[in-house]
Amino acid sequence: MPPALRLATPADAAACAVMHAECWREAYGPYADPALLAERLADTEGWLAAWTRHLTEGPPRVLAEHDGEIVGFSVVGPGRHPGDATQELYAIYTRQAWWGTGLGQELWDAVRPDEPCSLWVLEDNERAQGFYRRNGFVADGARDFYDGLGTWEIRMVRP
Repeated sequence: MPPALRLATPADAAACAVMHAECWREAYGPYADPALLAERLADTEGWLAAWTRHLTEGPPRVLAEHDGEIVGFSVVGPGRHPGDATQELYAIYTRQAWWGTGLGQELWDAVRPDEPCSLWVLEDNERAQGFYRRNGFVADGARDFYDGLGTWEIRMVRP
């Protein structure tokens, strides 16, 4: 049975914090500075605080749940950086076991805005960039160093 999609609630904060950190470990391990990534992943209180804040103050987050376990999420909100589109894909993650299953596409479809949208993705993450290109995003030349992971990221936009 495929994962079910639903809106996150504040009661999901702890499970989402654990899932999100695991997604970072799986997705960013090959690209991030190992020490910086380990430091970020070790901050379990920070992950929980961020999820608690996002679920009470931020835009709605769509969760993917399978057999009672949160296995992915997506969220779109207003563009946050100069040059970003009207809307920004803040995050879309699935656990590695779900890569290539179509779950990422379902999560994107659940939050895809009608307005122009931008996102930031690690420059070396070709797998993620391929997904975004298949969904109409193109790199616009903007590039920034992500201090928190010690790696470069690029902006992609979808008109």
